[in-house]
Amino acid sequence: MHICILEHPRIPSSERFNDIANTPLWSCLMGGYAAAALLRDGHRVTFMDAATGGLDFHATRMRLTALAPDLLAINAIYFWEHTHRLLESITALKGERPSMRITLFGFFPSLAYAQILALCPAVDSVCVGECEHTLRELVAAIDAKLDWQSVPGLAFAKDDQICFPAARRPDPGPDKFAFPLRAESKTVAEKDTAAVLASRGCYNHCSFCPIPVFYNRRALWRGRSPGNILLEIEQLMARGYRRFYFVDPNFVGPGKSGRRRTLDLMEGLKPFKIRFGMETRPNDLNEEILAAMTEAGLESLLLGIESGSPQVLDTLSKHATADLSSRAIALCRQAGIEPEVGFLMHTPDASVGDLFHNLAFLAKNGLLDRLERTANLLCHRQIVFRGTLGFERYREQGRILGTDPLGFEARIAWQDPRAEWVAEVIVPVCLDILRLTGDPASPLYWKTAAANRWILDQVNDRLVNAFQETLCQAARAVTLPEVESARQCARAGLLASH
Repeated sequence: MHICILEHPRIPSSERFNDIANTPLWSCLMGGYAAAALLRDGHRVTFMDAATGGLDFHATRMRLTALAPDLLAINAIYFWEHTHRLLESITALKGERPSMRITLFGFFPSLAYAQILALCPAVDSVCVGECEHTLRELVAAIDAKLDWQSVPGLAFAKDDQICFPAARRPDPGPDKFAFPLRAESKTVAEKDTAAVLASRGCYNHCSFCPIPVFYNRRALWRGRSPGNILLEIEQLMARGYRRFYFVDPNFVGPGKSGRRRTLDLMEGLKPFKIRFGMETRPNDLNEEILAAMTEAGLESLLLGIESGSPQVLDTLSKHATADLSSRAIALCRQAGIEPEVGFLMHTPDASVGDLFHNLAFLAKNGLLDRLERTANLLCHRQIVFRGTLGFERYREQGRILGTDPLGFEARIAWQDPRAEWVAEVIVPVCLDILRLTGDPASPLYWKTAAANRWILDQVNDRLVNAFQETLCQAARAVTLPEVESARQCARAGLLASH
């Protein structure tokens, strides 16, 4: 039996180009993990990475037609308004090769399996949740001509009904998984960074996050042992890698045991002389942890802070305070690390008062002094996906106005029309700036930023002022001005700076 694991093509979004929340970061390794699991069982596996190989959907379909696998397993990623292209390609491929079995896995199909199976009959099944064991048992059942529909973790359509007979519990021992398959032919350059997943899941259950839902609809964190992680890094170093990024949703695990494991791992990493980055929650950091991390090679860190408003933090189920986040930022800087920040400036439950709290938090912590970061922090909106805690709550409240054509991303009725007005005015202005930072002809172009620092600083200050003025206008207005006229005023102020 020949199996193809596919990382399908991605099409960049012109409007959502700065939104990185379409899928958790560790999705980049999911196809490699699936391929490695099947290879370990002795199957004939082809791993086709069209996403990084530069293939479009037509070229991918032509290669798959020629390859003619018996089973095609696709790591299906939600990529905004272009996601329908994936389902159209699957339908076309099934039309050309009806005997090919097609299964999907990943975060998007796990949360929206019912919608996908109803919209795309060409999909035979969906692996819901952690995919490795489900794929292995699916292949074994097909090979043995057994009833594959009895495999736990599989959803499928049968007799015009969407069936999901049995959920699969996540494996409690992540050391059991084979290291993910990676492109063997790649020549590793000095700047190349290898992604590593040191743990699975998260011990919190933030309302906007798909990760707890993916892991059997509950908060769940499982860390690999330090020895198992070090072995994978040693193998990657043998291939030439010296830079790494831990793509864990939450690198430091819960409580004393989580911190102890992190310290043990850092002690093991020190002799390797590598550089690495990671993401974690602010409440998991202290002086000892940061000292150990920086000594082991930490050079970049993203903190999932999300808001400076106590009310919004409570609504998002963050279980962390703004004061705690401020302390984490200060600790990072004391350790010589300038942290990046995950932040949701605009949420459907926020009031204008909450936006003032957010702005004050960012200013107090010195996070509005670099144009690219400022523009991102001031424009990020909460994204609501089907299956998340937030989606379920908004549905109970009757506030879901509609979804995208796939039924995955929801539009939500805002509680405070003034806060929604601020978002509608300021977000496109921030996106204009972010586009200019990627335009070589612009004085804001990131590669020439050092030479044009005074221009970027001027634009940065004007953007902060424009946000504050827009916010004040919303707070005092009895009748809100037209969005477009207010937006043009904000843009005019920015243009005057350069």
